[in-house]
Amino acid sequence: MSERNFSMGLDYGTNSVRGVVVDVTNGEEIASAVFNYRHGDDGIILDKSNVHVARQSPEDYIEGFEYVVSHCLKAANQFANITPDQIIGIGIDTTGSTPIPVNRENIPLTMTPEFKDNINAQAWLWKDHSSSKEAQTITEVAQNIRPQYLSKCGGIYSSEWFFSKIWHCLNIDEDVFDAAYSWIELADFVPAYICGINDVRQVKRGICSAGHKAMFNEQWGGLPDKEFLSKLHPKLADLRDQLYDKAYTADEAAGCLSDTYTSEFEFTHRIPVAVGAFDAHFGAVGAGVEKGVLVKIIGTSTCDITVSPVEHKVDDIPGVCGIVNGSVLPGYFGIEAGQSAVGDILNWFVEKICARDSGYHNVLTEKASKLQPGESGLLALDWNNGNRTILVDVELSGLLVGQTLQTTQAEIYRAIIESTAFGALRIIERFEEYGDEILRVVNCGGIANKNPMFMQIYADVIGRPMEIAGSLETCALGSAIFGAVVAGSKGGGYDSVEEAQKNMFAKGKTIYYPSDKNHQIYRELYGLYRSLHDTFGVKKYQENLYHIMKELLRIKKEYSEKI
Repeated sequence: MSERNFSMGLDYGTNSVRGVVVDVTNGEEIASAVFNYRHGDDGIILDKSNVHVARQSPEDYIEGFEYVVSHCLKAANQFANITPDQIIGIGIDTTGSTPIPVNRENIPLTMTPEFKDNINAQAWLWKDHSSSKEAQTITEVAQNIRPQYLSKCGGIYSSEWFFSKIWHCLNIDEDVFDAAYSWIELADFVPAYICGINDVRQVKRGICSAGHKAMFNEQWGGLPDKEFLSKLHPKLADLRDQLYDKAYTADEAAGCLSDTYTSEFEFTHRIPVAVGAFDAHFGAVGAGVEKGVLVKIIGTSTCDITVSPVEHKVDDIPGVCGIVNGSVLPGYFGIEAGQSAVGDILNWFVEKICARDSGYHNVLTEKASKLQPGESGLLALDWNNGNRTILVDVELSGLLVGQTLQTTQAEIYRAIIESTAFGALRIIERFEEYGDEILRVVNCGGIANKNPMFMQIYADVIGRPMEIAGSLETCALGSAIFGAVVAGSKGGGYDSVEEAQKNMFAKGKTIYYPSDKNHQIYRELYGLYRSLHDTFGVKKYQENLYHIMKELLRIKKEYSEKI
């Protein structure tokens, strides 16, 4: 084994897969590659008859792996003279919950002749919300007979998650459901496929996807019991026998790279591949998550991750996406929250409302950066794709209050950003209301790295420094960290995640500090946001909203008088 060793991390996002080659001694990213999914609209297969549908082609996942690994190896050799024998491990992260119907041989149904043109045989992407009715019923049944199932996932089961999507498939396309021997999360499928595991019963399922999206918990014997599932549908109860009984943390190896891929990429040994997990969870590891640190992965949506040692009692937190032992770091509870749309709302405004291309973001950002808090008189709700945390309700929509005949595009653009910052603050408050103190906030993802105005607004709204992670690819870096761990010290890597993370994570240098003056104005606006948030989002909450427009105009007038 070479003295200088490297691991690879692959990050399966919504529109593409990214890969990095990382030096295991210091986390330096040596080479990278990106593969944009070829099927659908920017990789997403849509249904014109149902706006809530979002699917993907598993063929893109396979082609993406082959492309990214090949190009990463070529770049690493070209620029740093690294050879395949120096790669010691591979880690995989993906979106989720993105379940795939597969046959017994772990082949996606859409890759079989009978179902190749059936949209329901594709991967059901995380942002597919077509199963809201099923999710609502799952919540109601669990509240009545298995409330513990909901206690670790915020009290409400989501349409974004595993069982609601599978049940919806049963309800709309029983042929696909019946043909599927099992269903597998994308985070589990890719490691199994590249390791050549051709029996779905032998796949190691990750605790990250199992615990956060499928109600898996060892306290009640793993997945929901058959009696509960039979209350939903007898066929769901039957399916349980074809799912899994055990889930693994990502410091375990899912297997070793198959002989086929070992030969194709000219590796000199079969490389261990880590059990898969979700992008945000590995991104948090790549950004240095630890107790008291909240990592925000900000992109089309956001995912907020923090951890707490298992020896410390963690109260159930209403509205979060899960509290799962080992889902981020072994020995810690992983706590997840998030917002269903952030960058997606800005893209919607630019493309659908302004009818411009992506370059118009820069124009609006420049104009919006010249505005001050409260100057526009606008206030928005960030629910254009429903609310993930803390309301867990896809049947909510966006709202803009305060527009006049003088309102500009840039003012609306800024108001949208402010609304997502208000939503982010509400999540932090919910963590701390239940005893999880947030000492630092570290941000990563495309928006965090590219838009200083956006991050300054977040600092001013939340009233805390917003740190930027040191890597542009924290999710892929986190995957590479786990790749180094499954290699072990004997294989040139590490024997613990803590040791690997300490040496490999990228600490950033950029920090956005809040302005006291701006924060005070945003505190007023946030109070109005909370009124809208609770009135439209909380069933039993009632408040007269007569004052909202008046207060927005007052704040706008006070700003005008100051200048």
